Amino acid sequence: MNKIRIVTIVGARPQFVKAATVSRAIAEFNQSKGGVLIDEIIVHTGQHFDANMSDIFFDEMEIPKPKYTLGIGGGSHGQMTGRQLEKIEAVLLDVQPDFVLVYGDTNSTLAGALAASKLTIPVVHVEAGLRSYNRAMPEEINRVLTDHVSEILFAPTSNAKNNLINEGVEESRIHVVGDVMYDAALFYGKRANKPKWFDSTVGDKSDFFLATIHRAENTENSENLISIIEALKSSEVPVVLPLHPRTRKKLKELTVQLAGIHVVEPVGYLEMVWLEVECKMILTDSGGVQKEAFFHGKPCITLRAETEWTELVEQGFNKLVGHNKDEIIAQMKAPFEGVIEGEIYGDGNAAKAVVEIISKF
Repeated sequence: MNKIRIVTIVGARPQFVKAATVSRAIAEFNQSKGGVLIDEIIVHTGQHFDANMSDIFFDEMEIPKPKYTLGIGGGSHGQMTGRQLEKIEAVLLDVQPDFVLVYGDTNSTLAGALAASKLTIPVVHVEAGLRSYNRAMPEEINRVLTDHVSEILFAPTSNAKNNLINEGVEESRIHVVGDVMYDAALFYGKRANKPKWFDSTVGDKSDFFLATIHRAENTENSENLISIIEALKSSEVPVVLPLHPRTRKKLKELTVQLAGIHVVEPVGYLEMVWLEVECKMILTDSGGVQKEAFFHGKPCITLRAETEWTELVEQGFNKLVGHNKDEIIAQMKAPFEGVIEGEIYGDGNAAKAVVEIISKF
């Protein structure tokens, strides 16, 4: 039996969700008793070091435990990426994999892709081809560079494929498979957990808005962050805000009062799914949460000037408002009129397609 050895690089919350679907598909593939066995070795960079943003995911999502945990979090983008690159390279020299699999657009993604490419190990990029066309975003730089050193690019949509072709990526390297996060929404949606604190914090009802804020363009710009918080505080509907450690630190430095907002610690994935399913509306600067809002049928206000998920804006499910207080308030009160046209993000079998294509490469 042929064996394919894959090193999977994860480090941040959205990657755990994506990795869970592909790891489960690998396990199912290995049980099919074909002529190929896939040996997956997970490396956790430690980019997200908070237990509620990291460790809990491996438990509740039943992701195989990492064989290597690098413990690299904090510092500037350059410091973090450089330290991760050095440590990942050492792991790859030890493991000698056939492929390195990376997800999304974090520093861990770029570090894994660069380490592999310098060792001439083929890079597989899941969620390839996304573009915001804002080069001031660290995530945009990470995803562009990762795409251009990748051997196999799994695009979630035809728009993503077109972005890659327009940048000169060979079409033979691109595979439109759908979105593995849609796979996760279907699988874990039935396993959602109501947070124990919900009734005592918000009340025994589901008439609330869910908000998340973590992007550097908002957390590192005091004016933007204060404007967003003031808009949330003015909401006539209760707002639940699971507070990212970076955002909490910045708000403390600015001595911004959060009275009127139900601020909670970061939640596990299954609790987050419950909040997304039960809320009335979602306000976020997260790329992943924008899609999850759509998956669970919730209107989404995006606290950014642009989004990678342009199809959601075009079809009316997502409204871009940036960080302007008055615009955020106006859109919280405005109706949404989205119309679904076809399967935007596939049929829920993206992870299976990823594994099948890798096995035949």
